[in-house]
Amino acid sequence: MHALGQVLVALVALIHVYIVVLEMLLWRTPRGRAAFGTTEEFAEQTAAMAANQGLYNGFLVAGLVWGLLAGDPLQWQVETFFLTCVAVAGLFGAVTVSRRILLVQTVPAVLALAVVLATR
Repeated sequence: MHALGQVLVALVALIHVYIVVLEMLLWRTPRGRAAFGTTEEFAEQTAAMAANQGLYNGFLVAGLVWGLLAGDPLQWQVETFFLTCVAVAGLFGAVTVSRRILLVQTVPAVLALAVVLATR
């Protein structure tokens, strides 16, 4: 069960690596615009803001990777904190931006969090 928790934490981290790439590198491209449903004009106007969001998602990745690499007792504490941050950010995004964020960000984080806490 512990291994499943670690796989799920890694999956959440990988999802956020992809979000970082979309927000920081691909925001203005057709792929980035399609992912976020934006126009070329909007993407140009908001590129700096998107890169800033990407940076914050990068911090979530760093925290999740730290949790994966940390030994006990720190591991579950770091993973719990950063998975909770991801879930809260996903809830806020679902309310303010798109309900799709709930499925992409919140659900995987909550599932990983449940397994991490169950194996504590």
